[in-house]
Amino acid sequence: MKNILIVDDEADICLLLKKFFTKEGFVAETVSNGKAAISHLKAHQTDLIICDFKLPDYTGLEILQKVKIINPSTQVIIITGYSDVKVAVEALKKGAFDYVTKPLYPDEILITVQDALEQGASNNAKKLNRKTSISNAEFVVGPSQQSQTVQKHIDLIAPTDMSVIILGETGTGKEYVAKSIHEKSKRANQPFLAVDCGALPKELASSELFGHVKGAFTGALNDTKGSFELANGGTLFLDEIGNLAYENQVKLLRVLQERAIKKVGGIKDIPIDIRVLVATNENLKDTINAGEFREDIYHRLNEFRIELSPIRERTDDISHFADHFLQSSNQQLDKQVQGFNDECMNVLKKYYWHGNLRELRNVVKRSVLLCQSTHIDISCLPIEITDSTSSIKGSMEVSFNGAIPGSLKEVVAEAEKRAILEVLERTDNNKSKTAQMLDVDRKTLYNKLKIYNIDF
Repeated sequence: MKNILIVDDEADICLLLKKFFTKEGFVAETVSNGKAAISHLKAHQTDLIICDFKLPDYTGLEILQKVKIINPSTQVIIITGYSDVKVAVEALKKGAFDYVTKPLYPDEILITVQDALEQGASNNAKKLNRKTSISNAEFVVGPSQQSQTVQKHIDLIAPTDMSVIILGETGTGKEYVAKSIHEKSKRANQPFLAVDCGALPKELASSELFGHVKGAFTGALNDTKGSFELANGGTLFLDEIGNLAYENQVKLLRVLQERAIKKVGGIKDIPIDIRVLVATNENLKDTINAGEFREDIYHRLNEFRIELSPIRERTDDISHFADHFLQSSNQQLDKQVQGFNDECMNVLKKYYWHGNLRELRNVVKRSVLLCQSTHIDISCLPIEITDSTSSIKGSMEVSFNGAIPGSLKEVVAEAEKRAILEVLERTDNNKSKTAQMLDVDRKTLYNKLKIYNIDF
């Protein structure tokens, strides 16, 4: 039975959520301020905290930072309003699992809570057992030429100990590729640990990666192992490597060169035997030129490179993956949907899929939930999917004024920029709604806005 703490100074919200989660089988407690929340966390096992951003004594970000120091495994969900989108993005960067916007809908929060607890349980299993089962990862190979090439590269590189950079847009399955490489390697029976560098709180990133000794900083009550030590003997997957702070890039370079780590506050080197896989949706050469990423680390990591094409460039895979997601959704939702009708599948194949496989999986799961017959039809699809195939896609025709584009990536970038501008216009520049419609997280959207010089 999982323990949830609700932190909000609005008594009616606390009462509503406590009753709802108690009914759903959780142990739910409430407090009205940040000081009480910290005291509760120190005294009681707490798996997840739902915290309002605006509290009488602390902000949600301050509570988040304190929680991550006291018990990093406790998941945190921030409650905020649409006017606080930038704050919500900052919360995600500092380690919040997600944020929920007001007004609150219990059923929606329940899904977010379940996902957060599932991730927390997975992370705890990695730390306690030092081994991670990936039998449910299910890396699926599509029939397209691009997918077959990726599989050949995985089979080729897996038995070696070479570092690999995995490139691809958000949602293309970079972590699944990393897990597949690990599973096919000589380290398959050793730990596999995945770390999202973009979600590491800046103040705690060094501790999360390399560990710390007791007394290294305020709140460091015990010696703690970091991700490198926990994955010792196995594989460490660093996702969104381009977001790693410069000081930690320096430490990472030393680890790659010396094969040893030094804990925060520690004085002795700890030898490690580890394979490092990294991923990014950015062009690392651009970040190197901008002085945001060290070139020497890039060359250390770039022993082999695997590039994942967006799903819109391999339409042969769409029906294959849609069927796979349908079967897994049937199992999760206890449904018996048999497939998609022809009209629905045509819509899926024509859609742009900004969020790639992750977006496709979510759309299929939602459609299975709504389907009341044996086959999914277009009435089960989100309106942004059915509308966009005719309106957004039509408005995104890319023109280079008669010139030949320099590369396919240039074409994709221009189309992506037009898609973002189109949805921003539709949502009156509401970044949260735009990210939702494009099925990307807020951090990714803000990165894209910066890359394409879109004012916000």
